Amino acid sequence: MSDAPPSLDPVQLGAYFDLIEVTSLLRHAVEQQLREAGDLSYVQFQLLARLGDAPTGSHRMTDLADGVVYSRSGLTYQAGLLEKAGLVVRVPSADDERSTTVTITDAGRERLAQVLPGHVEVVGGLLFEPLSHDDVKTLAGLLAPVRDHMRSAPPRSAAPRRRKGEATRDRRH
Repeated sequence: MSDAPPSLDPVQLGAYFDLIEVTSLLRHAVEQQLREAGDLSYVQFQLLARLGDAPTGSHRMTDLADGVVYSRSGLTYQAGLLEKAGLVVRVPSADDERSTTVTITDAGRERLAQVLPGHVEVVGGLLFEPLSHDDVKTLAGLLAPVRDHMRSAPPRSAAPRRRKGEATRDRRH
């Protein structure tokens, strides 16, 4: 038996590093465009885009946190900034008093419309321009099962919240 830790072969390692680099470069360019065009962070843009695509313009905060893969506290902070700017409103959920519903405002829809053309231009130019249509279909076909595999675990919102001091106690035992 070998006690060697598991490792990635050179092809896997190369694919991993390429994916991370592409993601980092694209995210940086997108964040820069969103800041310049609409004074939005990437997460704020994701929230507005998800709300803008929803038939009612609303989502529960928990669902948004799971969808954008962001912490509950971080999302609450970002939604608070959007609310202060008049781009969303937050109200207690009608069907669950422990939950909060976020709804995009007309000003939020206007901001989304303001940044969207530049966003599409950046993503199209950096990610899709060097690929053929068939390459894009192949890329989507490769990424979808990976994403589905990663999301197959229960969402983070389903995990119990840790109380303050619990992590410290767990590490000591």
